[in-house]
Amino acid sequence: MDHASLASDTGVSPTTVKNWFSILEASCIVFRLPPYFRNFGKRVIKSPKYYFVDVGILCYLLGITKAAQVQRDPLVGSIFENLVVAELMKNRYNDGFLPDLYFMRDSHGNEIDILFPQGYGFRAVEITSAETFSQGCRVAYGLHGKKLRSKKFRLLSPESYSHLVYNGEEMLLSDETRILNFRNCHTILDEP
Repeated sequence: MDHASLASDTGVSPTTVKNWFSILEASCIVFRLPPYFRNFGKRVIKSPKYYFVDVGILCYLLGITKAAQVQRDPLVGSIFENLVVAELMKNRYNDGFLPDLYFMRDSHGNEIDILFPQGYGFRAVEITSAETFSQGCRVAYGLHGKKLRSKKFRLLSPESYSHLVYNGEEMLLSDETRILNFRNCHTILDEP
């Protein structure tokens, strides 16, 4: 979140924007997803992303009053991502753990929506609001294991797993990439 840019758009100071976000966080209206940048040589974005705890509030603020409007809204992808990230965060808290969820984005715009550290590796999760799956979708979202580990983000070890969360049927690909329906996204955090 670039406080200066938001301050410029709203006509207030960056300090005011930062203070208001602190109030929204303390009120449990939004939460912060920190970036992962430890032990990483490339230039990465180090500012956090903010998500609404309740996607209903987000939709209300966007003027969405009916379910049919969501599919046509230009922000459907962002709304869907917010839903999945919030559910993963809530699942971690409900299980009695700190969330330990991160995202990663480099200066070239390559991004992993969720990184969940586990052992020596990570669970890398990409989120898309699509209802159908294709190999093109998988490559576009950077989920090809070798590409993910060698080209985009070298820190991902061979113990890392890739997941795609979307609004379609579940499947397991030959390279161990799990394709999950968003209703079962919590199972990512429960895997051994």
